[in-house]
Amino acid sequence: MRNVDVAGRVAELAELLTPAERRVAHQVLTRPELIAFGTVAELAAESQAGAATVVRLATKLGYDGFTGLQDAVQTELGKRLRPAAQRIREPAPDDVIGRTLATELENLHATLEQSRHAGFEIAVTHLVDPAKRIGVLSGEASRGIATHFTGELGSLRGGVTLIDGNEVAVLRELALLSPGDVVVAIDLRRYDRWTVEALRWAREHEIEVIALSDSALSPIAENAVAAFTVAAAGAGPFDSHVGTLALLNAIVTAAAARLKKSAAQRLDRLEMAWQRAGALRDLG
Repeated sequence: MRNVDVAGRVAELAELLTPAERRVAHQVLTRPELIAFGTVAELAAESQAGAATVVRLATKLGYDGFTGLQDAVQTELGKRLRPAAQRIREPAPDDVIGRTLATELENLHATLEQSRHAGFEIAVTHLVDPAKRIGVLSGEASRGIATHFTGELGSLRGGVTLIDGNEVAVLRELALLSPGDVVVAIDLRRYDRWTVEALRWAREHEIEVIALSDSALSPIAENAVAAFTVAAAGAGPFDSHVGTLALLNAIVTAAAARLKKSAAQRLDRLEMAWQRAGALRDLG
């Protein structure tokens, strides 16, 4: 298997994993220390699976058994764990700005790096196809980012709608999409039940899904044409959406490059309308 990190390998094979293997993979993704410093028996117990399932998953991911998987996880953890001489110079716990800066830089790096292997070009190709209508569906916590993304992509091309509101409104918007159209789904654990159910309905009606979530094994990512794993560690008590926003910014940037001529004409019309109405003001 080509040089892809552990999370990337899980993402590539997510749809081929059995329920028991998915439980083990979830532990691999969310508790790397358990894999790096634990045993087959401990991982099996935490996953409510058999030792054979652990070994089978490691082999399916392209490693030489559990030892190979463990070595890979230890290597990845080693890259994250800097020497004590560096760590002692890190911001003190009461330095909120410093801690936030460090956390968000890691979120940005992890999110954008993994997007190279998660179908970025496939996602952009779907989103710039004029024959496809685009719906943007988000959990409650990501709604602001979803609204922002809808506005920016909708400024570049037509047929982009934020799917929001109560069950009646959501199903109305989904029902107006056709097979082959696209839903961009954004949500982090713990996933909003209505978002998961709406996506299930979309898939049953052959609507394609582009997913942004916090795990390759998320119900949001299931059967997606492109599934992105965003890093969402927070410096405080809440998840961060900085990585999600950065990834969506990258998608919009790539879409703008693909749609350059038609997007420029569309933006010119919008700018003219705003200027005539005096809707926006510069400094002074």
